Amino acid sequence: MGIRYLVVLATGLLAGNAFAGDGQGLAGKANCLTCHAVDQKALGPSFREVSAKYKSDKTAQSALEKKVRNGGAGTWGKMPMPATANSTSDEDIKNIVQWILSLK
Repeated sequence: MGIRYLVVLATGLLAGNAFAGDGQGLAGKANCLTCHAVDQKALGPSFREVSAKYKSDKTAQSALEKKVRNGGAGTWGKMPMPATANSTSDEDIKNIVQWILSLK
């Protein structure tokens, strides 16, 4: 185990999610945190609210990936969520949604 690995591991642990924290970093990079927060409602619902709403939905991963990619409105109120398809890769969207759905 090299020092570089330990630094990456420690950084992930300090951020609260070792390795799974990648989704939170990607959410920041994709500007999701402009309208959403992890623990409290902002312009949009908190990521924990989203996770709770979809916790027993077996189609949540694909449905939310589509919603993030294409945008949407109406599920959480009148504020529309802009599409990210032109600025965020499908792989990043997949990782962001996995992270959101992992929140308790």
